[in-house]
This record gives sequence, structure tokens and C-alpha cells, in this order.
Amino acid sequence: MSTATSVNILVRPITPEDNHAIADVIRQVSAEFGLTADKGYTVSDPNLDKLYQLYSQPKSAYWVIEFEGRIAGGGGIAPLAGADEGICELQKMYFLSILRGRGLAHELALKALDFARAQGFSHCYLETTATLTRAIALYERLGFAHIDGSMGNTGHVDCEVTMLKPLG
Repeated sequence: MSTATSVNILVRPITPEDNHAIADVIRQVSAEFGLTADKGYTVSDPNLDKLYQLYSQPKSAYWVIEFEGRIAGGGGIAPLAGADEGICELQKMYFLSILRGRGLAHELALKALDFARAQGFSHCYLETTATLTRAIALYERLGFAHIDGSMGNTGHVDCEVTMLKPLG
């Protein structure tokens, strides 16, 4: 099911053909915010180039956002690896600057949280970095609370901000 939020913007589930484009978006946004190896960040993610396959797993979903026919952002939800089966993780929320300030991150996060509830998850976890202040503010507005320490086995060694939201 796809959602048109304006004439030029489309939010839809990822397809295999989107893998390269969304990986490029994630790399570009990471570089824009200085989240690169030369700044001390771990940037090798073995799944980055195969997000469709990763999110085709049970209880997982990923949506891309097209702007004027081009992939310009995305985000997903999946079970939190190494944690209680009732906990999912909001993952890989990245948006090119052309999408920012339009409420699309909020819309996509709500879509992901609705999906998580429908899958029977009781809590949603996320990790991010302190430099992404606008993202943190969004997560706080959505009801995520800061927690002490990480949960599960995400492999995100550079993400010092950890948050959790009950889905009830």
C-alpha cells in the first residue's frame, strides 16, 4: 500500500530495484552529517546494499520515499536482534535535505510504529548519535524515552543515544 503525501512525494514499500538508490541516500546523508570513517565512525554495514532482502524477513518492513520519481529517503522496522521477541527496532531512517522539514520523518515513523503494533511488538527501541539533534527531537515527540545503555545486538558501536517506546 502506498501513500501519496503530495503530488511529487510517494511513500511505498521497498522493492529489490531500490537497493542501490536507498544505499546511496544513506551514504550521502551520513557524509552530510559527518558520520564517516575519517571522523571516527564505523561505516561498514554489510546489509546496506541489500535492504530489500533484509526487510523481507518476518515482522520486518522498510519504506522508501520518492520525491519527483527519485528515492530520497526511507526507514524501517525489524525485530531487535538479540533481545526479547516483543522488542523491535526503528532502523535506517535517512532523508535527503529535499525531504526535511515536510513532516515525512514523522509520517514514516508513525507508519513503522503502526506496523510494529500490528506485528505484536510491545516496545520499540532505537539508536542514534547525538549529532542528529533534529532526529532525537522527533523521537522524543513520538514518545521515545532515553534509556541508559544499549539493548540487543545491533552492532551500532557509534550510536551513543538509546531510546525506547512502549507500543501499548
